[in-house]
Formats: sequence, C-alpha cells, structure tokens
Amino acid sequence: MRNARLIARLDVKGPNLIKGIHLEGLRVIGDPQEFARRYYHQGADELIYIDIVASLYGRNSLHEIVRRATADIFVPLTVGGGIRSIEDVGAMLREGADKCAINTAAIRRPELISEIAQVFGSQCMVLGVEAKRTSEGKWECFTDNGREYTGIDVVEWCRKGYELGAGEILLTSVDQEGTRKGFDNALIEAVSQVVPIPVIASGGMGSIDHMVGAYTHGADAIAIADMLHYGRVTLPEIRAAAIAAGMGVREDAGAA
Repeated sequence: MRNARLIARLDVKGPNLIKGIHLEGLRVIGDPQEFARRYYHQGADELIYIDIVASLYGRNSLHEIVRRATADIFVPLTVGGGIRSIEDVGAMLREGADKCAINTAAIRRPELISEIAQVFGSQCMVLGVEAKRTSEGKWECFTDNGREYTGIDVVEWCRKGYELGAGEILLTSVDQEGTRKGFDNALIEAVSQVVPIPVIASGGMGSIDHMVGAYTHGADAIAIADMLHYGRVTLPEIRAAAIAAGMGVREDAGAA
C-alpha cells in the first residue's frame, strides 16, 4: 500500500488567508495562523503556505507567518512564493520552514533547483508547478500565480525538475483550482508516471471521492484548501474516509 499524506494548503496575501477560483477572484478567509492551528490539531500531516502574489511583487510576506506558525505547530511546513535564491531558502528554513516550493524562479533559472538540492538536500526542494491544459493529454506550465505563459510542457518540466534534484512536486491544476469539481486526474497520472518522487495533488477537491481518485491516479499527497477553509468537512472525517477507501494514511493522527 502506497503511503499518502493529507496536507492543508493555505494561500496567503499579505497577512490574510485567501481563496479564489482558478487562482483569481481572491476572497479573504481570515487569519492564517488561526486556521493552521486548527488543522494541526485536527491531525494534518503537513501544512503548505503559498504567498500567491509574491512573485508578482518581487517579495513575500511569509517570514512572520512562518515564525508565528512554528511557535505552536509541529508538523512539516512547506512555504512558497517569491523565493528566488539560496539565501531566500536559508532565511525560510531559519524561520522554521522544512521545505520550500519554487515555481517562477526555477523556470527562469533551472540551475536553482540543483543549487538548493545540493546545499539543503533534495527533500527541501519542492518543485511548484502551475498547470493549465492546452489540449487532450497536454498541459503548459504557468508562473506568477497562473498569469504568465511559459510555453513549457508540464510533464517534461517535471521530469527535468526531478533530474535536477527536486525531491517533491506540488502539482496545481489551475483549471480545477477552487472549482470543487475534482482534481485533474489525467495530469496527476501523466506526471506520476515520469517521476519517482512524491507528487502532491492540488486544485479542485470538492468531495472525498475526488481525493480517492487522485490517489488512485498516482498522487502521494492531497493538498486540501477550500473544503477545510469553509468548514464543509474536517480532517478527521477526511482521514476516516481515506482509511475506509484503503488509502495508506496515518491512523493515529491528531495533535494533543
């Protein structure tokens, strides 16, 4: 049985937790620390923080958010958005992050993937991928929160990212993100077939069946945002359903 992780994804803009559809139409949800603490106590395996406007403005607001989170949250933290250099990664790790997700900067300078992996280890280097479908079985990489075309094929880029040293892929379907219509399972399967590293499925979860489908098609972890933020389901309920479906998730999750 393949292990699977249940990850709470928190997209932030400034000090606020936000949520949108197709990474647009952003709506303020609340204080990210409050939500992160809730998900930690509900048993999230990991948390992902993404500053979704950082690359656009050339800076991020993650330092204080991560500093606050690590004061009372003790699961792995992945952070992304506006991280452009070895120095940026080091600064995030010093604040308490465990991994950094890099998208825009990696596409602009792919050698950065290898540099991060060599200095901090592949387990720290998460390749962030924002994918949009262009035709049947084809997807293009986007940057700057789904705004900028790159002309780069997603599957080939994921393969290259792995070869350069990425230890994990955060695979976000921009088409499905925020729609509650399910993950792009064809995308998940296409990427999972060409890389041996974990693939985190992100974008579109609106039901338990969507999670099971993503796992069946090769996802090693499920990033959940909308369903949790709006309180339509709790992590213990998701975990119980995953266990019932035969997914290899932890059974004893939950913080004291």
